[in-house]
Amino acid sequence: MKNKTPFHFSVLALLLLAFGGIARSAAPLPRSSPEEQGISSAAIRDFVEAADKQINTLHSFMLVRHGHVIAECWWKPEAADKPHVLWSLSKSFNSTAVGLAAEEGKLSLEDPVLKFFKAEAPAEPGENLSAMRVRDLLTMSGGHDTEPKFSIESGPSVKEFFAQPVTHKPGTWFRYNTPGSYMLSAIVTKATGQTVLDFLKPRLFEPLGIENPAWGATAEGYNLGGFGLFVRTEDIAKFGQLYLQKGKWNGKQLLPEKWIEAATAKQVDNDRAPSGKNPDWRQGYGFQFWRCQHNAYRGDGRDGQICLVMPEQDAVIAITAQTGQMQTELDLVWEKLLPAFRPEPLPANSAESGKLKHALSELTAHPAKKDK
Repeated sequence: MKNKTPFHFSVLALLLLAFGGIARSAAPLPRSSPEEQGISSAAIRDFVEAADKQINTLHSFMLVRHGHVIAECWWKPEAADKPHVLWSLSKSFNSTAVGLAAEEGKLSLEDPVLKFFKAEAPAEPGENLSAMRVRDLLTMSGGHDTEPKFSIESGPSVKEFFAQPVTHKPGTWFRYNTPGSYMLSAIVTKATGQTVLDFLKPRLFEPLGIENPAWGATAEGYNLGGFGLFVRTEDIAKFGQLYLQKGKWNGKQLLPEKWIEAATAKQVDNDRAPSGKNPDWRQGYGFQFWRCQHNAYRGDGRDGQICLVMPEQDAVIAITAQTGQMQTELDLVWEKLLPAFRPEPLPANSAESGKLKHALSELTAHPAKKDK
């Protein structure tokens, strides 16, 4: 979901208010100085100041290198303990549930979608719908020529999804499809007997120390899947770090390494945009993850929510925002941060460290001015 109507899902808004005062995770990521992890405080300050100047409006930024948080900031009135709506970054968490269910033998990526919806399926499904697999939903290549319409307030529905003509042979045509992600959520529930949220709690959220995740559901009883998850900035960073570590966390393999490799690899070609426009949306698509320039990958969501994983730099960047300038967010990472990573620790620099600390503490959100 990139540019749809304003978010008014009342149940989620209530959940956000309910959890707004919760304490930070009991198991935070370790902290370190930038120089200890091979990047200068000056480079991070340059990034933050440029982003603050060029983007309306950022809410938070966290940089993790070698498993340590080396910079973190929130634009007031945002705060570290405040859950943030992830929009379509929820999709990457949703697909993780699919991967775990497949690992447990509850489903297969090659299963036909109709296998799970015998009661809801059309009486005479067409050839393309019959051929649609779980894998095709994961790669946004289910075969729809246009994304099925749905309500932001009530969410997608299985009936509406099946009512949309499947024009293309599944697996051959990339079309960003939030209702397809919702169908993945429904499939996990059909296969496991649990909502995606409940299924992920003991397998992902609790081991990572992600407390009180909130995820809206439809009247059909399925989590929204493609949007609607609320967690905090550090929770986003932990999720990215788990993928960076090939599914390992505190010595335990939470996610199969083969799933990590497949989910974050280029599974389908999505380069149908005009040349030179939004290059980080033309690098290929995995299992609800986008490939990026510089051999990186990310989950992202409307208004600038980003979980960026940079394997070659052993780094993770989490950003929350309310902006339409998502490519600018990534451009600034490539321009300001990417060249600054060094393989070895740097000498301590108390002067620059102090300047960075001051800059990170003085940020206030400045929304774009609305036209009169």
